[in-house]
Amino acid sequence: MNFFSKETNKGNWMRVTSWTTIVYMVFIGLPIFALVLRGLGSQQLINNIFSDLTLQALRLSFITSSISILAIVLFATPTAYYLSRKAGNLKRMIEILIDLPIVLPPVVAGVAMLMAFGRNGLLSNLFGNTEYSVSFTTLAVILAQIFVAAPFYTKSASNGFAQVPRELEDISQTLGMTPIKTFWKITLPIASPTILGGLALSWARALSEFGATLMFAGNFIGKTQTMPLAILSAMETDFDAAIALSILLLIASTVILVILTMLGQRSNSVEVRE
Repeated sequence: MNFFSKETNKGNWMRVTSWTTIVYMVFIGLPIFALVLRGLGSQQLINNIFSDLTLQALRLSFITSSISILAIVLFATPTAYYLSRKAGNLKRMIEILIDLPIVLPPVVAGVAMLMAFGRNGLLSNLFGNTEYSVSFTTLAVILAQIFVAAPFYTKSASNGFAQVPRELEDISQTLGMTPIKTFWKITLPIASPTILGGLALSWARALSEFGATLMFAGNFIGKTQTMPLAILSAMETDFDAAIALSILLLIASTVILVILTMLGQRSNSVEVRE
């Protein structure tokens, strides 16, 4: 009787979770479906997608986000590994500081970066040079993207490295492999599925960055106007153009997410076979 009761409760619980999943998927999917449906109903969709404004914004978004992701991987990967192998209060303090941009309002992040790197910012005052400013340049776009997107990669990479047994690293080093070679040959391949997932989220976040970029870099066509900022400008003059830009950014984010997810799954399957 108890067995039957447990099975019944399990079945009821699974039905509840399946219905909540359906509601959740409808909530997420309905706005996306509405956006695509509205775009397909526009006669100017193709013209808007291939307009000079769209192509400039798309090119700038791709270039800046690619540079941002490269910088994030170079600097955040060692940091993530360090955090995965440490414990204590220092680690928690570092993690809080790294995670802060996730919960910080993007506008506040932009103002903070302006106070640090702007013409009258902290660095300018320290070096006594108020003539040169990073703000309102293409470099400012990259810095803003790094600031808001890096935590997503760092957290995922740290979790991935933490899943790698330290015994494997110790054994490889006792067999004569250097720590760096051990990292490349053993640690990184095992953690790669989780790392690639974080890379996808980080890249998508960099592509979609809006608030910090607007405050710190401005909205100058061909210089700092990324896709989200171009959508803002288009909303004021041509709603159909804003729809086209939104669909294009949706496609770009989806493609990045799908490709990196597939690479992560492929890496995971290779690891299982081995």
